[in-house]
Amino acid sequence: MHRVAVVAVPPATTFDLSIPELVLGETSIDGRPGYRVRVCTARPGPVVTGSMQVTVLHGLEAVDDADTVIVTGTGARDDIDPRVLAMLRHASAAGKRIASICTGAFVLARAGLLDGRSATTYWAKSEEFSARFPAVRLRPDVLYVEDGNVLTSAGLSAGIDLCLHLIRSDYGAAAANAVARLVVAAPVRPGGQAQFIATPLPPETGISLAATRAWALDRLDEPLTRADLAAHARTSVRTLARRFHDETGLSPLQWLLHQRVIRAQELLETTDLSMDQVARLSGLATTDSLRRHLARRTGLAPSAYRAAFTQR
Repeated sequence: MHRVAVVAVPPATTFDLSIPELVLGETSIDGRPGYRVRVCTARPGPVVTGSMQVTVLHGLEAVDDADTVIVTGTGARDDIDPRVLAMLRHASAAGKRIASICTGAFVLARAGLLDGRSATTYWAKSEEFSARFPAVRLRPDVLYVEDGNVLTSAGLSAGIDLCLHLIRSDYGAAAANAVARLVVAAPVRPGGQAQFIATPLPPETGISLAATRAWALDRLDEPLTRADLAAHARTSVRTLARRFHDETGLSPLQWLLHQRVIRAQELLETTDLSMDQVARLSGLATTDSLRRHLARRTGLAPSAYRAAFTQR
């Protein structure tokens, strides 16, 4: 079982604080829990969360045996408990995986864990973050960033995306998608997706491309083109590209490739299909293409990925 310590830094963001236990806690591997999640704080007891208080039972000693440490959103800036900062430095030096949700990135930055790294935080706080921590390569327009053993995510619901990414990394795409269905979340939102829609949807339709994306997901094994997607959406290729980027942060073909790799991961995890069959059914066409794109995404060859994440 993977052990996770969630660190509450007052004043904590209530929604952020609940995300890891609600999402990671739904993970089941061969009928057993995939994670043990414990919430902790520097001073156990009541923790202020804006207009409320929550009671946190565990102190920072909960981090000692944790594999992953997650700092959730907080309004703290210069008044962060030094014990929290020291704990984070020690945990990182010990090789633990460190993550933050929303403004928890301010805490990681104060601990010096983000200097020279790429990171993100809630977009509305990006100017303040950059002013305080110029040594961090801030990416304010993405959902989450992984740089070495440190991960940071944007605000609120992006914390769900981060946790699903952790599940995919630890247990594979099928496990993450199963949890996404349980918590009624989008199963695949790549970290590079935009935090928010930068421009309104086109006034001539006023609708999103969700139906077209769903249509494409049922046809990943077909040689879909931008023209095919545009025809289904009843729009021009140029408008399709703009709206796709507005809604997903990706071009249509980038989005298709991402979904095809995810489909290949699921097939490798849950079936005994040959590599040729996996490549064909996922739309990656050839074994060489499957190997290249999977290695780029996971660092593993298809056979090694199957051995690591098989769930049959």
